[in-house]
This record gives sequence, C-alpha cells and structure tokens, in this order.
Amino acid sequence: MSPRVADPAIRTTLIEAAARMIATEGPDALTLRRVADEVGTSTMAIYTHFGSMAELRREVRREGFARLADHLGGVARTRDTVTDLVLLGWAYFTNGVSNPHLYRAMFMEHGLDLEDAAIGIDTFEALVNAVRRCVEAGRFDHGEPLAMATHLWSLTHGIVTLHLAGFLSFEQARDGLAQAALNLFIGYGDDRGAVQRSIERAARRVR
Repeated sequence: MSPRVADPAIRTTLIEAAARMIATEGPDALTLRRVADEVGTSTMAIYTHFGSMAELRREVRREGFARLADHLGGVARTRDTVTDLVLLGWAYFTNGVSNPHLYRAMFMEHGLDLEDAAIGIDTFEALVNAVRRCVEAGRFDHGEPLAMATHLWSLTHGIVTLHLAGFLSFEQARDGLAQAALNLFIGYGDDRGAVQRSIERAARRVR
C-alpha cells in the first residue's frame, strides 16, 4: 500500500494494533515505529490516516465507543423497560468480550481535550434514558436516573474487567451480572418476581 493513499482496512488495522499495545503494555508503549512494524507498513501510513500520534490515540477511543454504541443500538425498545435495561447491560458486556483490547484502551487513556473527553458520552446517555424509562413506567421508585445509571455502569464495567483479566469465567461473569442486576433493581423499588420475569425475558431474547 502506498502510504499516501488512505485505505479503510489499513486504518482499522492500525487502530486495533494501537489498542492492543495500550491494553497489554500501557499507553506509554505506543510509538509510531512499533505500530507501523506491528501492521507491516511505514510510519508515513500513520500520518496519512491520522495526521499524528495524538490523533491515532483519539481514534482508538472513538472506535471503541463506536463499537459499543453499535451494540447498544441493537437493543430494541419493548413494553418491558426492565428487560430492555437488562439487554443494554448484556450488550455492554458482549461488546467488551468481543473487543477486549479496544475495551481496555477506551478506559486507559485520559481525554486529550474537552472534545476528546466527551467521546462516548452518548453511550452513557443511552443507559440513563433506559433507567429513566423504568422510573416512568413505575418499575423503579428509589433514586435518581443519573445516579442509578452510574451504579449500573460501574457494576457492569467491573464484571467485564474481571472477566477480561481472567478472574471470572464467562459463566461466572454472566451469572454474576444477572444476580447483581436483580439485587440492584429490587433496591430501586421493583418487585422481585417482576425483575426475575424481566431477566428471564432478556435471557430468552439473547439465546
């Protein structure tokens, strides 16, 4: 490939190689030469596709959150708002498992500026809106949607991180996520039986 010609496939490969280095060795491991050698291209190709190393780092975050947004966007709204919320959590978990290096890199880099720091805020807003629907439907009555969404995000992120680090098997992570969600939703004011039925509906939809 000529380094002067942008190729979408090479661009994606460069992003994934950069994410792998950040995730496995830390942000300081990322250099122009190492990324280029990993992909089998020249350092000029990085400038062709991104303009700078800083922009490559930014694009790693963008790509990670874009894939997360795609997973969350695949959850359709139904009349059971709690089922929908469970499925959003499962989509978050599935994205992390499917894109482990990008997932780790998304949370290892600090935002380069205010614009960069805002990358991915729409994915959190999707969670807040899903919790708000549960409140409006009368399923949750204890708490404020933003705070509850923060609890749920922290819970799911922790379980994904433990699974990717090898501390929880896939089955342990899946079952732990369901049990923790059950307890949280009851704490938010929902009925135990109703939560269990919603989780079961979600499980049937992902089989």
